[in-house]
Amino acid sequence: EYPFHRRVSGFTSSLRTSSAETFISTSVDLANDLHRPHQKPAILRKISAAQQLSASEVVTHLGQTVVLASGTLSVLLHCEAVGNPKPTISWAKNGEEVKYNDRLLLQPDDSLQILAPVEADVGFYACNASNALGSDSVSIAVTLAGKPLIKASRATVINTESLAVTVDIGSMLKTIQKANVSINCQVAGVPEAKVTWFKNKVKLSSTHHLHNGLLLIANVSLSDQGLYTCKASNIHGEVTESSQLLVLEPPRPLPYLEDLTAVLSRAGPSTHSVLTSPSGTKLTVSPGSSALIGCAVNGHPTPNITWLYSGDPLSQQHQLLAGGRILKILNVSDFTDGEFSCLAQNEAGSLTQVMTLAIQEYRWSVDKLTSCSASCGHRGLQLPQLRCLLDGAEVNASYCGETPKPSLQPIACNRRDCPSRWMVTSWSPCTRSCGGGIQTRRVTCQRLTAKGSSVPMSNEACAQVSKHPVDTQSCNKQPCVQWAASSWGQCNGPCIGPRLAVQHRQIFCQTKDGTSVSSDQCSSLPRPLSTQNCWTDVCGVHWRISLWTVCTATCGNYGFQSRRVDCVHIRTNKPVMEHHCSWRPRPANWQRCNITPCENGTSLRGGEAKWCRTRKEGRVVSQKHSTGPC
Repeated sequence: EYPFHRRVSGFTSSLRTSSAETFISTSVDLANDLHRPHQKPAILRKISAAQQLSASEVVTHLGQTVVLASGTLSVLLHCEAVGNPKPTISWAKNGEEVKYNDRLLLQPDDSLQILAPVEADVGFYACNASNALGSDSVSIAVTLAGKPLIKASRATVINTESLAVTVDIGSMLKTIQKANVSINCQVAGVPEAKVTWFKNKVKLSSTHHLHNGLLLIANVSLSDQGLYTCKASNIHGEVTESSQLLVLEPPRPLPYLEDLTAVLSRAGPSTHSVLTSPSGTKLTVSPGSSALIGCAVNGHPTPNITWLYSGDPLSQQHQLLAGGRILKILNVSDFTDGEFSCLAQNEAGSLTQVMTLAIQEYRWSVDKLTSCSASCGHRGLQLPQLRCLLDGAEVNASYCGETPKPSLQPIACNRRDCPSRWMVTSWSPCTRSCGGGIQTRRVTCQRLTAKGSSVPMSNEACAQVSKHPVDTQSCNKQPCVQWAASSWGQCNGPCIGPRLAVQHRQIFCQTKDGTSVSSDQCSSLPRPLSTQNCWTDVCGVHWRISLWTVCTATCGNYGFQSRRVDCVHIRTNKPVMEHHCSWRPRPANWQRCNITPCENGTSLRGGEAKWCRTRKEGRVVSQKHSTGPC
């Protein structure tokens, strides 16, 4: 950034150029855009100094800073825009639409004129151009006596969805976690004001993302909450504006509620408990019992809990415990079967969890025998079948857990000798973990008698009943694989820090014999790293700067000075290619100097003489003294 100042009859104009505001918008090719059938609006940014119409009338363009003086009687702010359809121009001051009156006039060419400017006219004026295809906006600052000015907002912004949000300083921002937050502090002043950022009155270090008055807080969390302050200062004074950042977390369900366990431990045996859930839970209780219904949610700020029954507020007798997170129903008979829901709400969103209450009576029933537990031998038993019934329908036996079970007597059945049959042991462990192995088991022919003894029989006796089971089988047939890696490549990647670069190697999956296979076959194994940082002397570089040259002028508007900036090796102090130093910002190699009015209307080095500069790739490569055009 190179500040440019020019004194014009009672006011000073300065221009601050950046990638966003340059000589003319980079998205606008004026010669072509005027002939395109459809075009979004684009406001022309001009860098010329303000024009003097009379001793007290000033004309200026967008992108500059105007400093009001006691002799200024009129300020005309020009706004030129291109687009098709023709853009509609409107003006705003400090974010609010300009109210035109006999002092604030909208001219036929959409320029804004301020007559007899006073201190109340100080602020940021924005020209907004819009058509059906989009809009564009550029600001100009009007300050008093060069004092710093900050463009502030008093809006409250609540972001519950976007992962990137930008606000102007002065706003109250409430946002979800993991969002990228940008706080913009647009400043003006002559000379240019310096911007300093603070969090909770503590100055932020250079490790924070600070650029041209923009503070970036990436991946925000609860620890990023606080008061962020932007201070703009120059020789005429300083001014501050602050934004409060609050991090929101929408209500979310929890798997448990500690308060519910504590309350239940103090309740009687007839008290049942259940947690609501987003998908719904069910609680079936006996008439006359009590119930504890928990709403296990979390969020920031702490959600407010509202309880509903069948969609309406509760009217029957109940109690709210643990800050409203537990609903106690003293007598479930006061309710019919229905749905209880808890609505958790905070600024980040809401969550509804439900629970269905069923009031039923369960009873045991013994109405038939179970199947015999064995077809032969000495252990066959039948039990009277015990079922839990709910209104005549069988339900899970756990619902009858509090009802005493009737006495049941087992009945012997199928007490006879069993036919000869094959008896097998479990398979032995596989002989190999991969690549194919063998496992075995023992197979014998036996007969179980009605008295419970086992009698060995010949294999022929069992072969008449069934085929001999296999006693050997293959196992773990999958090929044996492993990750393999090539040697590390040279440490000659792009420099990412002092003496620090990157090297790579190839990772592939192969069998034990070296045959390459799909990487999916090695997915269950830990994969080696394919990239790592490495140390190299090639990256031991830094920017070397020389002293500033003598200023080319002692006064006027054309004085500048330069210095040499080289990327050199730390050890040899020899210049190297500049891309080796690209991991650090390149220092400026020229700047303006001695920008002050010359006495008697002349400047050093010959009246109206000035210095002409030749640029190449954005850098001054030659200069010469001239009294004529460059």
